[in-house]
Amino acid sequence: MHPSPSPVGFAGLGIMGRPMAANLRAAGTDLVVWNRSDGPAAELAALGAAVARDPGDLFARCRVVILMLATEAAIDATLDRNGDVFPERVAGHVVVQMGTVTPAYSRALSADIAAAGGSYVEAPVSGSRGPAVEGTLVAMLAGPDDALAEIAPLVDAMCAQRFACGPVPAALTMKLAVNTFLITMVTGLAEAFHFADVVGADTRVLREVLDAGPMASAVSRVKSAKLVDGDFSPQAAIGDVLKNATLIEDAALDAGSAHPLIAVCRELFAETAASGRASDDMAAVVTALTARAPGR
Repeated sequence: MHPSPSPVGFAGLGIMGRPMAANLRAAGTDLVVWNRSDGPAAELAALGAAVARDPGDLFARCRVVILMLATEAAIDATLDRNGDVFPERVAGHVVVQMGTVTPAYSRALSADIAAAGGSYVEAPVSGSRGPAVEGTLVAMLAGPDDALAEIAPLVDAMCAQRFACGPVPAALTMKLAVNTFLITMVTGLAEAFHFADVVGADTRVLREVLDAGPMASAVSRVKSAKLVDGDFSPQAAIGDVLKNATLIEDAALDAGSAHPLIAVCRELFAETAASGRASDDMAAVVTALTARAPGR
């Protein structure tokens, strides 16, 4: 990829952000990172990234800044959106927001950044930690054409494919549609393994049948293995999936879209999180099914 005329900034080195930033470095990107905790930033420094002192330093050094932050509040704090510094911080910058937030929030943030003289791009991704490490995420993009063209090589360093979805917040509504399928699919898979376990079917054979059949996918193969082995180390954590399910349900309510499956899934993920498994992989939703089973 062609080097950016100035370093690229990256804020948010969590379960997804850390490998995504590492892939940018592997592609030769001149990278400056910032994270609230020092450990992940030190890992990127070992790969050759510079570390910003704070968000102000990050924006001062970088024209393009990628945000992979967990919440809207974290985004606002990083941008100083409710403070006096915000207009100066984002003016002349391209802010690439890759987290999953509400479409209404994204639309308003886009307008605020544009009013301050900056450009805003939505770039949520489909995929979990494994695809983030492998660089096989799928990006959904929305924003001004010139900004999309400028950040395309950066997206390509982190993702296998990218799709232009239209004006903001079209990328986030697309992400919520994609996550509707993901969440309901994995919940259905967990229910299949729960059912097999209760009726005495061999879950290892179930895994082999599913892996060999027409419904198999990269996701189903990974989650089936986790369900058979009881390995709930996180690829996509219960707490994050619960957040996404809630975003989908709220957006569906606002739009007047029927949403019976995601409503049930949200309840199950909420029960799983409440049981102390918020940091476990989303496959751990099977434990909520076990808890619901009569006499179990």
